[in-house]
Amino acid sequence: MSDVGLRLIAAALAIGLGTIGPGIGLGLLVNSALGAIGRNPEAASTVQINMFIGIAVTEALGIFALVVSLLIGFKIF
Repeated sequence: MSDVGLRLIAAALAIGLGTIGPGIGLGLLVNSALGAIGRNPEAASTVQINMFIGIAVTEALGIFALVVSLLIGFKIF
Protein backbone atom coordinates (compact mmCIF):
# COMPACT_ATOMS: atom_id res chain seq x y z
CA MET A 1 0.00 0.00 0.00
CA SER A 2 1.33 3.41 -0.87
CA ASP A 3 1.98 6.32 1.42
CA VAL A 4 -0.99 8.22 -0.02
CA GLY A 5 -3.37 5.34 0.64
CA LEU A 6 -2.27 4.92 4.24
CA ARG A 7 -2.53 8.67 4.81
CA LEU A 8 -6.10 8.75 3.49
CA ILE A 9 -7.10 5.77 5.64
CA ALA A 10 -5.58 7.49 8.68
CA ALA A 11 -7.48 10.70 7.88
CA ALA A 12 -10.75 8.79 7.51
CA LEU A 13 -10.21 6.98 10.80
CA ALA A 14 -9.32 10.23 12.57
CA ILE A 15 -12.55 11.97 11.58
CA GLY A 16 -14.69 8.84 11.89
CA LEU A 17 -13.55 7.83 15.35
CA GLY A 18 -13.11 11.44 16.47
CA THR A 19 -16.77 12.28 15.93
CA ILE A 20 -18.30 9.22 17.59
CA GLY A 21 -17.65 10.57 21.09
CA PRO A 22 -19.03 14.08 20.49
CA GLY A 23 -22.08 12.59 18.75
CA ILE A 24 -22.90 10.38 21.71
CA GLY A 25 -22.09 13.21 24.11
CA LEU A 26 -24.47 15.60 22.37
CA GLY A 27 -27.26 13.06 22.49
CA LEU A 28 -26.79 12.43 26.20
CA LEU A 29 -26.44 16.16 26.92
CA VAL A 30 -29.65 17.19 25.16
CA ASN A 31 -31.53 14.21 26.59
CA SER A 32 -30.54 15.16 30.14
CA ALA A 33 -31.32 18.84 29.59
CA LEU A 34 -34.78 18.11 28.22
CA GLY A 35 -35.45 15.75 31.12
CA ALA A 36 -34.39 18.43 33.61
CA ILE A 37 -36.58 21.05 31.93
CA GLY A 38 -39.50 18.61 31.97
CA ARG A 39 -39.11 18.02 35.72
CA ASN A 40 -38.49 21.66 36.63
CA PRO A 41 -39.79 24.12 34.01
CA GLU A 42 -38.90 27.15 36.17
CA ALA A 43 -35.18 26.40 35.76
CA ALA A 44 -35.39 26.19 31.97
CA SER A 45 -33.29 29.29 31.31
CA THR A 46 -30.44 28.11 33.56
CA VAL A 47 -30.51 24.63 32.08
CA GLN A 48 -30.52 25.99 28.53
CA ILE A 49 -27.51 28.22 29.17
CA ASN A 50 -25.53 25.31 30.61
CA MET A 51 -26.70 23.05 27.79
CA PHE A 52 -25.44 25.47 25.13
CA ILE A 53 -22.07 25.78 26.88
CA GLY A 54 -21.82 21.98 26.93
CA ILE A 55 -22.80 21.78 23.27
CA ALA A 56 -20.08 24.28 22.34
CA VAL A 57 -17.41 22.33 24.24
CA THR A 58 -18.55 19.03 22.77
CA GLU A 59 -18.60 20.41 19.22
CA ALA A 60 -15.08 21.74 19.75
CA LEU A 61 -13.89 18.14 20.10
CA GLY A 62 -15.50 17.25 16.78
CA ILE A 63 -13.90 20.26 15.10
CA PHE A 64 -10.54 19.27 16.57
CA ALA A 65 -10.93 15.79 15.03
CA LEU A 66 -11.72 17.43 11.69
CA VAL A 67 -8.61 19.60 11.86
CA VAL A 68 -6.42 16.61 12.70
CA SER A 69 -7.95 14.67 9.83
CA LEU A 70 -7.27 17.52 7.40
CA LEU A 71 -3.70 17.83 8.65
CA ILE A 72 -3.12 14.12 8.08
CA GLY A 73 -4.84 14.20 4.67
CA PHE A 74 -2.81 17.13 3.36
CA LYS A 75 0.44 15.76 4.85
CA ILE A 76 1.10 18.78 7.04
CA PHE A 77 2.80 16.68 9.72
